[in-house]
Amino acid sequence: MSHLFFLLSGYVVLDNATMPVVGDPKTVNDTFLDQVVASAKAAIDKADELGVIDPKRVGVGGHSYGAFMTANLLAHSNLFRAGIARSGAYNRTLTPFGFQSERRTLWEAPDMYLKVSPFMSAHHFNAPILLIHGEADNNSGTFPMQSERLYAALKGNGQTARYVTLPLESHGYIARESIEHTLWEMLRWFDKHVKPAKDAQN
Repeated sequence: MSHLFFLLSGYVVLDNATMPVVGDPKTVNDTFLDQVVASAKAAIDKADELGVIDPKRVGVGGHSYGAFMTANLLAHSNLFRAGIARSGAYNRTLTPFGFQSERRTLWEAPDMYLKVSPFMSAHHFNAPILLIHGEADNNSGTFPMQSERLYAALKGNGQTARYVTLPLESHGYIARESIEHTLWEMLRWFDKHVKPAKDAQN
């Protein structure tokens, strides 16, 4: 499913926005938040410098690890008007034996696991988030419970959030109906929370 369909509705799309987290493999995630926020800000600043965006109306989205990054960007920066997170992991205590390139366990680096978990910062989200998840996601790090619990935490803290579950879908979405509905949800979310933001701020 391509995010480039946003182009058809007048959005500028930064395709393949790589945000590497670099450093000593043993401790690289200790600076995860600082690095992803700095990378996102650099991308926005460059696009603004090129004159192709309104920096006050920027959305962010991602799938799986990209969803994890999206949620963290909304919780730890004021860069975005809204976010879309699909099939992500938001509570790293539920992946206690490592994730992505993280080699330490929860018991070896508890502070880091809590710090990078958007679930733990649900009360600090700075923009609305759309959560989408396959009901039958069997990827070990991204069971549907991840989105369900984050949604509950966000709503419990008075945040603006929507949770969409896709029947019978796993980590990647296959059915035509699921893909079309996901595209509709995503476009509607940005049309509601990103496009009118300029007028709302004036």
